[in-house]
Amino acid sequence: MTQPTFPETEGDAEAAEDSGPACVIAFNASDPSGAGGLAADIATMASVGAHALPVVTGAYARDTAEVFDHFAFDEDAVSEQARAILEDVSALVFKVGFVGSPETVSAIAEIAADYPEVPLIAYMPGLAWWDESLADQYQDAFKELLLPQTTVLVGNHSTLLRWLLPEWEGERPPGAREIAKAAAEFGVPYTLVTGIPLPDQFIDNVLATPQAVLTSERFERFEAAFAGAGDTLSAALAALVASGADLASATTESLAYLDRCLDAGFRPGMGHVVPDRFFWAEPEEDESAEPPTAEQAQALQVLDMPAHDTKH
Repeated sequence: MTQPTFPETEGDAEAAEDSGPACVIAFNASDPSGAGGLAADIATMASVGAHALPVVTGAYARDTAEVFDHFAFDEDAVSEQARAILEDVSALVFKVGFVGSPETVSAIAEIAADYPEVPLIAYMPGLAWWDESLADQYQDAFKELLLPQTTVLVGNHSTLLRWLLPEWEGERPPGAREIAKAAAEFGVPYTLVTGIPLPDQFIDNVLATPQAVLTSERFERFEAAFAGAGDTLSAALAALVASGADLASATTESLAYLDRCLDAGFRPGMGHVVPDRFFWAEPEEDESAEPPTAEQAQALQVLDMPAHDTKH
């Protein structure tokens, strides 16, 4: 494949500053829980400083605990959304999440082929919730049609292992370079492997090529179960690359951003914890602040809104 040029020159940065936030086209499904999908893409990109161009590829039926079903859009509807906005706005990066069908994968691959200079960051989520035959067809199409257009593949270690190295027979699980090598056979130059188990409740996250590890970040594992972490990470990476960061520093920063989002995560329902993509907007507690006077307390009670308890 033709290697896209990352938008990292000084001239590009000045042009982006003059025209507003960098624009990223996001192909993903609508998620009513707000945990993942386009909701995660839009919130993350806005938080990081980019502007999302969201293309709806379908819709999940899900809550914060599990995915029950997915309804795919017709591929022509997806293609028309994308081509309409691309005729008007210059997208600096394509971000592809779960798009629902082999036909839509094919349509997105055709669009990406028309813009070979634009980096494409693809995220492969776990699909254990889906019918196994449908998941296999989807991943086969993704592998054959979209990976040749992909600049950076993002995925959890266990997901990428089962997908790209299903017949691995080594005495140890494959490392990031082995997975990157498997992805490179389909044309992917860079692979970001997350959630690699380490001793003492730590996990490693590694950006690799078949030849080398470019950067790695180790974090302590959270006890909570999260929804939407993969979309958050890949959207942050896409936004940072579009804003002019080189790939290694964008990876390091997006992983640090995800860690802060998870640390500030909240539980809006009865299921998993959702990353707080705007953790930085939370007011800091001022220990030196004086308690409100009786008059102020009475004024604050006018609306008498009950407090919520969603933070985990």
